[in-house]
Amino acid sequence: MGSGPARGRNRRVNSFRALLPCLVLTALLPALADAQTLTPDMLRPVRGGFVSLEDSPLRKIAPARAEGLPEPSGDPRRTPDKPAPSRIGQLPTYGTPAANGAADVGYDSLNRKRKKPKYYPGQARPKPPVGPGSQPPPVAPVVSGRVRIAPPPSEFANKTPLPPAMAGTVAGQPLRKRLKLDDDPFGAVGDYAGSFLLKGAVELSTGYDTNPGRLAAPQGRPFYVIAPEFLAVSDWERHAVVADLRGSFNGYGQNLTPNADGTPLSAPLDIDRPGFTGHIDGRLDVSRDTRLTGQGRLLVATDNPGSPNVQAGLARYPIYTTVGATAGFDQNFNRLQVSGGATVDRTDYQWSKLTDGTKSSNDDRNFTQYGGIGRVSYEVMPGLKPFGEVQADRRVHDLYLDRNGYARNSTGGYVKAGSSFEFSRLLTGEIAVGWAERSYVDARLPRLQGLLTTASLVWTATPLTTAKYFSDTQLVETTLPGTAGILVRTHTFEVGHDFRRWLTGIGKFSYGTLDYQGNIRKDQTYSVSGDLIYKMNRNIWLKGTLRRDWLESNVPGSSTNSTVVMLGVRVQN
Repeated sequence: MGSGPARGRNRRVNSFRALLPCLVLTALLPALADAQTLTPDMLRPVRGGFVSLEDSPLRKIAPARAEGLPEPSGDPRRTPDKPAPSRIGQLPTYGTPAANGAADVGYDSLNRKRKKPKYYPGQARPKPPVGPGSQPPPVAPVVSGRVRIAPPPSEFANKTPLPPAMAGTVAGQPLRKRLKLDDDPFGAVGDYAGSFLLKGAVELSTGYDTNPGRLAAPQGRPFYVIAPEFLAVSDWERHAVVADLRGSFNGYGQNLTPNADGTPLSAPLDIDRPGFTGHIDGRLDVSRDTRLTGQGRLLVATDNPGSPNVQAGLARYPIYTTVGATAGFDQNFNRLQVSGGATVDRTDYQWSKLTDGTKSSNDDRNFTQYGGIGRVSYEVMPGLKPFGEVQADRRVHDLYLDRNGYARNSTGGYVKAGSSFEFSRLLTGEIAVGWAERSYVDARLPRLQGLLTTASLVWTATPLTTAKYFSDTQLVETTLPGTAGILVRTHTFEVGHDFRRWLTGIGKFSYGTLDYQGNIRKDQTYSVSGDLIYKMNRNIWLKGTLRRDWLESNVPGSSTNSTVVMLGVRVQN
């Protein structure tokens, strides 16, 4: 235990030691508070890696160096007599300055102006804004000494919104399927009835024919034509049904004048003639390679004017009808295709009405035909498919003997070989050559035979010009005594050109031969025509036709000629 004064002194020393930390903190608090206050000048980099305080003499060094001026003297770091500045309250910086290695064309985070970049040949370049309303490149704003890059503008900014049908694509929506190019912008559109596409049309025409009866002494008459059409096509994923029906009626409104000497005309007095041709085709897809096919058909017509089958003294043409059906199949064996079918057709003639008021029977011209047809084809390459076809039939007449005492029952057929074409859609169709013949029960009738030619070719020479070639051979019945039949061959050449999509010109030339086997008669026919079609819209067309027909025969008084002028309108849907 010490004396009293010593104990008091020790007590004061201990109290001072306890208060010393508080005094030190009290003295340093203002300095520490000032050290935590940052100003923009503190962010300027200077030599030595420190940022000066408000009262630091180093503030004058960095601006001078940045502007290329001589540095002010009196740097305390270079004066050995003065101590180095205290690091208390100074903010150190680390690393290299911003954009130190960006060279001349690199990215600069401070957004300073740089040189334009150079590109190698073929190198992709950024696309500049195009058109009015385009957004300029984003500007980097500076906030409190820090750089903030603005986000790029939206691709839909400053653009008027468009409906999806016009814009084509919308963000977040699947791509729309491109519409198919309309090959016929003035063609009929049609209407749907269930799963069938229906198209209808009617042509109304009027004109003048210099020799409608095809007489040796021409008698001209004005005429009118009404020609309706109907087409129905199924729209199914499998199977198919197609109905194509076309009719016509030629009305003259005035009968021909009888001969002054009282001899009958080689044409009826009433020369009005109806016509109809139609067929309904069906296909049943049993499997990918097997199909069942069927067809029903109807033909309504009269004998052609000028034909020797026309009776003398007729009041009007007798009408005949042919109704038929076919049932068959198609079978594919890879590239090999085999087709076959059975056919039956029935032909009936009306009774003839004569000028004296009596009627004459045509039952001897009525017959039923039974037959079959087979075809084999092989696809050598895409667009080239050769084939071979054979057909046989038997005709049975209602009357065993005709009006002249000849037995007209017969058997016949044909064989032909050819190929179908489809080269880049420029040449399509098929062509074939063969032989056809028919043998009659009556030995007095010779065999009807001859070279068979069939063709149906379409050549698209240019997008605006199309050339077509058609050829056909038929064995036709006749009532001439001692004549087996008529071997009829026809060849048609047609060229169509679109001067405009709405203005089309068509030129046509036809040539035919009629060989009356068993008879000395030989006929040749020629026809030249020109059509001009003005398509007002999809529903209304205007049409003009000029045609010249010739019939040259080796029989005296049988040659005829005629000129036809016709104007019409076509209404379709």
